[in-house]
Amino acid sequence: MSKRTARRPVPPSAAAACPCGAAAYGDCCGPLHAGAAAPTAERLMRSRYSAFAIGDRAHLLRTWHPRTRPAALDPDPGLEWVRLEVLGTTGGTAFHNEGTVDFRAVYREDGHERGLREHSRFLRHEGAWVYLDASA
Repeated sequence: MSKRTARRPVPPSAAAACPCGAAAYGDCCGPLHAGAAAPTAERLMRSRYSAFAIGDRAHLLRTWHPRTRPAALDPDPGLEWVRLEVLGTTGGTAFHNEGTVDFRAVYREDGHERGLREHSRFLRHEGAWVYLDASA
């Protein structure tokens, strides 16, 4: 079986801890995965991290700016996303049209924990926050 075998998203129960670590899934990223709009760029980034953690490709593609969105997305099911640390934000509130989120995502691969540091940019597109791009 290929390491990149597709899998269906398996969301946590509403009462379970959200993968992003902020609250219970039903009060945090769950509603965004179900289609609710993110109120801030940080909330969108957290929901995207959680989507990677549970394999929700539809949410990832839906919340990606059309100018930079890939035609397809193939997250590696061999990665286990362990925790998210938000290091800083700029803009990204109801009063802004753009924002950034600096974060560190920790994942486990082949039994070893590794970190990914990223500075993500978000824009409002048709009234909703979307992910534009990032620099490491």
